[in-house]
Amino acid sequence: MFNSTLWLTLATLAGLGLGFAREWLLVTSWGAGERSDAFIVALFLPEALRMALAGGLLAAAALPLYGQRDEASRRRWLNAVSPWLLLIAITIWAALALAAPLWVRLIGPGLGEQARQVAGDSLTLLAACIPGLFLHAILSIPLQARERFVLVGLGSLMFNLPAVAYLGWQGAASQPAELALACVMGSLLMPLSLLPAGWRLGWRPWARQREAGAARELLGRMGPLLASNLASHGLALLERMVASLLGEGVVTWVNLARKLINLPLIALMNLNQVLLGMMSARQAGARLALLHQGLAAATLFSLPASFGLIAASPTFILYLLPAGATAGPLPLLLAWFSVPLVFGAWNALLARYAYAAGDTALPLRCELLGGLINALLLVSLPFVFDAPGIALAAIGGVIATGLSLLRRQGLLDAVRWRQQGAVSIALLSLAALLIHPMQAGIAQLLVATAGGALVLVGVAAWLRPWRGQE
Repeated sequence: MFNSTLWLTLATLAGLGLGFAREWLLVTSWGAGERSDAFIVALFLPEALRMALAGGLLAAAALPLYGQRDEASRRRWLNAVSPWLLLIAITIWAALALAAPLWVRLIGPGLGEQARQVAGDSLTLLAACIPGLFLHAILSIPLQARERFVLVGLGSLMFNLPAVAYLGWQGAASQPAELALACVMGSLLMPLSLLPAGWRLGWRPWARQREAGAARELLGRMGPLLASNLASHGLALLERMVASLLGEGVVTWVNLARKLINLPLIALMNLNQVLLGMMSARQAGARLALLHQGLAAATLFSLPASFGLIAASPTFILYLLPAGATAGPLPLLLAWFSVPLVFGAWNALLARYAYAAGDTALPLRCELLGGLINALLLVSLPFVFDAPGIALAAIGGVIATGLSLLRRQGLLDAVRWRQQGAVSIALLSLAALLIHPMQAGIAQLLVATAGGALVLVGVAAWLRPWRGQE
């Protein structure tokens, strides 16, 4: 588990690093203003779909179905579902492109008229990313089933590379339409990198020998997962809407905070994918042992990262982003957005524990409950606490989801969530109260790094996730 997670993490690190570089270059080239807000609004839906597919929207439903078949049946099954999934991708492409102005008004109600025009034109082009994203997800299925995760993890790098190269080349002279086309080029590079391996494993979507009813079965499994992702990205959409109403540039700041948070999430996302593949092939007792090991590993990955981000967020902003960013709400936003890292990491594993047993409906119900609480907080807290209220709302939703997942799966007394939760809250509070208020600079960074290292060593000695079930 750790070897697979490590190699997958290294493979995707460059990709998500490039994703942050794309946002950094965007702010450096255009500033945190109307034009950058407009492009981020346009990219929201294609990026949300890309992240949903990378996070397991298709894989969580497909891997148990694919894995339970013999080799010949696997080829027939994959070739049966591929045309239907590509047809869905083309339909989504058309829906986004044809109704781009309406989507933009929904996502960014606070944008000015000129910004809405830029966002609408950009989304019309960015919609062409959808088929490539779906094809990459389809070709990932046979590779993940064989625990070959590294090549799949390069998808993020392929997607971001053309956009980063374009922004780095053109800088302030870059144009939204050309940047959108660079993103489309990245979406095509993603499946091209998997095509040789997929071909060797029998992917032939035009083949006559297909398994009858395979697409219907897969889409039935995907239904709850799709609803869960729609709820999750509906909350992200509500975040963007609220941010656009809080003033010019807030959409860009919230987006940058989310991108920074994604960097420590690399290992957690990859751990989830590895564990899903492993749990899908095991019986209930072995799955529970893997869940214990996975929760311990998730805490080991997330708690030091969250501690460090909270402690040194002003310094990170000072050195990583253009001058002036520290004067805005971004340092406080980043600190608050770091809190759900730990609890959200547990939630993802608890959901995949249910997915591995073929139950995609139970996590949906839990996530809808948490999402409802998040949404209620989103329409109130930001207008009291300004931009940090968006992060406070996310914390409430994540905690509610986690408690519901534990209770409905009968795991309240089966895993050590109380001890890990209490220790996490105490350590994160120390980072917020003692280190975050320090002046941004080298001293704060050194203290935060030392504190994060101590947390890492302490959690490793306490939980020892490599030993598995106690």
